[in-house]
Amino acid sequence: MIRYEIEGGNLPVVICYPEAGQTLCTQSGAMSWMSPNMKMDTNTGGGIGKMFGRLFSGESLFFNEYTPVGGCGMIAFASTFPGSIIPYQVTPGNGIIVQKRGFLAMEKGLDLSVYFQRKLGRGFFGGEGFIMQKITGNGMVFLEIDGHCKEYDLAVGESIIVDTGYLAAMSESCTMDIQTVQGAKNIFLGGEGLFHTRVTGPGKVYIQSMPLINTAEALSPYLRIHNSTDNDGGGINIRLGD
Repeated sequence: MIRYEIEGGNLPVVICYPEAGQTLCTQSGAMSWMSPNMKMDTNTGGGIGKMFGRLFSGESLFFNEYTPVGGCGMIAFASTFPGSIIPYQVTPGNGIIVQKRGFLAMEKGLDLSVYFQRKLGRGFFGGEGFIMQKITGNGMVFLEIDGHCKEYDLAVGESIIVDTGYLAAMSESCTMDIQTVQGAKNIFLGGEGLFHTRVTGPGKVYIQSMPLINTAEALSPYLRIHNSTDNDGGGINIRLGD
């Protein structure tokens, strides 16, 4: 198992210390800092099919692999948004399904693939689109979660209802479905939309407190984009609204 530590509170970074023979994989541009003996290799991460599959799921086309040379190394991966970094030990039959953009880094040997919901409606009404990511194999993966992460361990047949966009990840043993909000008054006056996501165990569920899309929508009324022309050829200014 790879040695690591997570620091930074709500602005987290995971610092990994790979030994000889241990390689970490991440999407292009995710490395924050590293020791000089870390060797980088850029590739498609499993072929053209998987490369374009990652594109559909919100990741970059290429993978970067980092391996220490001549002894133990050090490499850090920082979250791109205030929140949490969650370590998850993947084992055969115990993979994880994660939202788009939720993958941060993983040990080489794990498989990152596109995950489609069985029914398109589940994805379209579930908040994150019907394309998610599935990580299988044997090794450690690090996930970035928007805001605080609350973990639930569901028993067989036990369910939890999650509002749109708050489902960050779940064990591959869990199932996800969509249920309609009951009652016209609840639909039109409740402010929760038409659908909720039901996740049923057995398995772990990771719920995020501050989905990125919700934060963007909350900030949009206070931001104004203005075109400006100056002697340097113009540009775009973003200002706080009045």
